[in-house]
Amino acid sequence: MKKFLAFLAAFSLMVSVAYGADDCKNRGTLDEQFCDENMDLVADTPKDPKEWKDPKTLVFTYTPVEDPAVYKDAFSDFQKYLEKATGKRVIYYTVQSNAAEVEAMRSGRLHIAGFSTGPTGFAVNLAGYVPIAVKGYEDSFQGYNLIVVTKKDSDIKSLADLKGKRVAHTSASSNSGNLAPRAIFPAHGIVPDKDYTVVYSGKHDQSILGVAHGDYDAAPVASDVFKRMAAAGRINGDDFRTVFTSPKFPTSSFGYAHNLKPELAKKIVDAFYAYRFTPDMQKTFGKADRFFPITYQKDWKVIRDIAASTGTSYNQAGLKKMAAKDAAKAAKKKAKKNAKK
Repeated sequence: MKKFLAFLAAFSLMVSVAYGADDCKNRGTLDEQFCDENMDLVADTPKDPKEWKDPKTLVFTYTPVEDPAVYKDAFSDFQKYLEKATGKRVIYYTVQSNAAEVEAMRSGRLHIAGFSTGPTGFAVNLAGYVPIAVKGYEDSFQGYNLIVVTKKDSDIKSLADLKGKRVAHTSASSNSGNLAPRAIFPAHGIVPDKDYTVVYSGKHDQSILGVAHGDYDAAPVASDVFKRMAAAGRINGDDFRTVFTSPKFPTSSFGYAHNLKPELAKKIVDAFYAYRFTPDMQKTFGKADRFFPITYQKDWKVIRDIAASTGTSYNQAGLKKMAAKDAAKAAKKKAKKNAKK
């Protein structure tokens, strides 16, 4: 954690970066090292070819939701496809937190990634991440809903019944696990932290399992995670009751670092759009069979609006806050594990 905060502090002092203050006509909400002159809300490719990156080995990862090993295996075929399409070695890098994933791309150690819906904004503004796709089908992208689950025999039948309860949110940066509930629930007469006690579980699967085991009375989680866990036999879906369902949100985004050599970036984009999921991938990802093209400007507007309504800023302060909470959760989990020994 200390190394991460020190890294951010050092990085903020680098003023001789890709675009100096006098060279960039529009930066918008992006960090000072990036420029957005075409105003599409993501970082432009650096103007100076000397700043383009063309690494011999490309590093790829997927958001640290649920069991990382499951997704490493799920993307193994696509990883091989990327190697063939780019002519480069591609390795999978397992990240332990959303903040760590953002840091990895910002520092240049990560080139291609899938970011969770909420943290995508941090990756765009602070790491020069360019989202290009989400999992989907021929005619649309795969979405998910914020759902609130409780045990089937619970006395909770609606959002109003959450008053006075112990409710698991996932992490500070999570869209469906924290930001969306804080933005949406007040209109239904329920205010998190005021009307019920918020307990951060760390991940969607931990919230769901916590409800199943009686650790929490209820939990707002991503519907796609819940369905995957039920399909995999990790939970019995019939043991739960869903008391609220939100409008549809986009799932995790996929994209690349803005400063990759344009020819390489094009090969990566083409590979994402041409690839078709294997049967195992389709099973893992709710029957999605491809990466569906999206833009951050259009398709992430609802997510940015939710973040804005909850006071979440996709800046260094916001990332430090997210990293601090990630570290606190990890320490608490480690202490709990040690206590059981």
